[in-house]
Amino acid sequence: MRSLEDIRDEYEFLEGDERYRLLIELGRELEPMPDALKTDATLVRGCSAAVWVYPVEQGSSLHFLADSNAAITKGIVALVLSAVQDKPAAEVAALDITAALAPFDLKNQLSSNRTQGVPNMIALVQEHAARIAAAGPAGA
Repeated sequence: MRSLEDIRDEYEFLEGDERYRLLIELGRELEPMPDALKTDATLVRGCSAAVWVYPVEQGSSLHFLADSNAAITKGIVALVLSAVQDKPAAEVAALDITAALAPFDLKNQLSSNRTQGVPNMIALVQEHAARIAAAGPAGA
């Protein structure tokens, strides 16, 4: 997965439809999420499209599997995950993901129905991270 900084560098040089294409490309690059994990428990509430997020502990890091049934929304999911992927759970729980995404100006770049679920997805990612960090040494 690309780093958020690498994505931002590319995004800043693009305009309009090119930015949409980049988001779609990011979504296509997401690691496949098994259908068995796409359940009501992993569904992000408040999104106009279906979005699923599932945390996996990998040693001291937290890895997320995610998917969406809409191409641009899937790209937004990939953008959020690029800020947190494979970082320690405690770091993810404390990270200001909204600030990390601010340079992308998603609210002005995309329609409101595409971005309305982003705060819910960020909250879900951080809730998972906080729970895992509190559970023990894997999150330390």
